[in-house]
Amino acid sequence: MEEVDEFLDQATEELEKKCKEISSLNKELEQVKKELTECKGRESAIQNTLIIAQSTGDEIINNAKQQASQIIKDAEGTARQSVETLNQSIIIKRKEQEDLDKQLDVFKAKMESLLISQLELIKDMKKEN
Repeated sequence: MEEVDEFLDQATEELEKKCKEISSLNKELEQVKKELTECKGRESAIQNTLIIAQSTGDEIINNAKQQASQIIKDAEGTARQSVETLNQSIIIKRKEQEDLDKQLDVFKAKMESLLISQLELIKDMKKEN
């Protein structure tokens, strides 16, 4: 009987050790679960931050493309307007040149006529003398 009591004492002692070990492991498991939950929370926050950053980056790129497109359209419009203004200026200057050429031709004709009449007058004066 003593052997049975001794065996039971030993079994009880082993059972108490195992119960303490299980309790310790359960506490450790709870701590690991808590840490895992915190890590998952941080991971979720990081993922949300990355999604927001990607979205913001895409928005910035799209805005920059729209602004670049608008700048190009404005520049093209300004260039077309400048070309049109220059073309109008060229037309006006050509017209002015044509007018001046006509005036020069008229002046030359009048001057030639004047010189011819002066020459005739000189010839007539010579004949009289």
